[in-house]
Amino acid sequence: MTNTTQTQLGRPVNPNSARQQRIQELNEKRANGLCKRGRPVVAESKRQEVLKKREEKVKNGVELKRGRPIVEGSKRQIELAKKAQKVVSE
Repeated sequence: MTNTTQTQLGRPVNPNSARQQRIQELNEKRANGLCKRGRPVVAESKRQEVLKKREEKVKNGVELKRGRPIVEGSKRQIELAKKAQKVVSE
């Protein structure tokens, strides 16, 4: 024979407390999809303009390039070409 009475551990919840009412309101907003989270978007910001231009390019089918462009005659590119020649010749 086992004793199956369940007791709740800890402090009892007061449903009329300000904290519980706030939690209840948040849960209702989440359920309805009205909970605003995070920082609001500023439509006139530089970042939003960049994102709009990018979206337009995608819609028009323009190929987007990733990363920083390579300058062919730069010192670094010349050194990399020499290293590649060395590896191929060995």
